[in-house]
Amino acid sequence: QVQLVESGGGLVQPGGSLRLSCVASGIIFSFYDMGWYRQAPGKQRELVATITSGGRTNYADSVKGRFTISRTNATNTVYLQMNSLKPEDTAVYYCNALLSRPRMNYWGEGTLVYVSS
Repeated sequence: QVQLVESGGGLVQPGGSLRLSCVASGIIFSFYDMGWYRQAPGKQRELVATITSGGRTNYADSVKGRFTISRTNATNTVYLQMNSLKPEDTAVYYCNALLSRPRMNYWGEGTLVYVSS
């Protein structure tokens, strides 16, 4: 059974920082591209950042220079370090695991990040 369990969300003031974690089980983690997506109220889910199995990263323009995605294969964990948070970063953040061949796509339950003073 595949599980992706996010943690680290919460309430933070504008300009603050949070570190999200996602621990995966039931998959060969090192084979998967991992990603963070977010969904704000009334909006569609959008890509935040991805990291390939080889460690190549990609970011949404809105978070470049503020967020950093990383992974530790030894602990099946992917992280999202979020700095200089803005109210518009408020959303539920979801962890994603993607394998291209065969096509496998898994999601976590999400963790809420709320940026407000």
